[in-house]
Amino acid sequence: VAAMGAEVRGFRAGDRVMARCAGAFSEYALVDEREAIAVPEGLSWEEAASLPLTFLVVHDMLVLQGRLQAGEWLLVTGVSSGVGVASLQLAKAMGAKVIGTSGSRAKLERLQREGLDVAIETRRGDFAQRALEATGGKGVDLVVNTVGGTVFEETIRALAFEGRHATVGYVDDTLDARIDLQALHTRRLTLFGVSNKLRTPEQRASGVPAFVRDVMPHVAAGRIRPLIDRTFPLDQLPAARAYMESNAHVGKIVLVQP
Repeated sequence: VAAMGAEVRGFRAGDRVMARCAGAFSEYALVDEREAIAVPEGLSWEEAASLPLTFLVVHDMLVLQGRLQAGEWLLVTGVSSGVGVASLQLAKAMGAKVIGTSGSRAKLERLQREGLDVAIETRRGDFAQRALEATGGKGVDLVVNTVGGTVFEETIRALAFEGRHATVGYVDDTLDARIDLQALHTRRLTLFGVSNKLRTPEQRASGVPAFVRDVMPHVAAGRIRPLIDRTFPLDQLPAARAYMESNAHVGKIVLVQP
């Protein structure tokens, strides 16, 4: 914390904090006090920078809306993305089992060291049968779909009775998908989206206390450590963006002020 408004009560100048905010690709940023989270001892600045935005979204998906429980199965499409890796890490810390899809065998092998239970090497919608086999025919309890419409129908096929489905992205640029209404109806499925684009500041901040309660103890204890693929100096932002768009990374890319 470099400076504070007169009404800030929860922090002091010099405190180490992390937060979601606008204009984060800069030396300084203005942060809403309600969004600020104390950085635990032992967490590096790079790890702290990669944690709030991604893990707050994942907490929303897995806990607040997804109601994931210990022993349940989670399926993550595009598991090597930042959100995918964070979903894997939080789910494992919660005691759940995780199936992940990726087109890269090397990325899947890397994530097995993070606890990935079942790795499915594919970029297509052809994984439901393997997910059913892995769960003994039951299906998965929660889906995190980071890919989009090209795999949507397959994720529905993979869901168990009373399964939940989170849509968090569409990197395939496919915004249309067919919904199996019979499956939705008879299996009592829940479909929900995860986005902060239309939420008010009050709505965005409302989930932070629960996040601090549910997730930060895992971070403080070292059970969750953000997976950083690579760091770039701040003045190499174009190179960092090009690396991200190359889809070569596993986890997060962090900008560092020299």
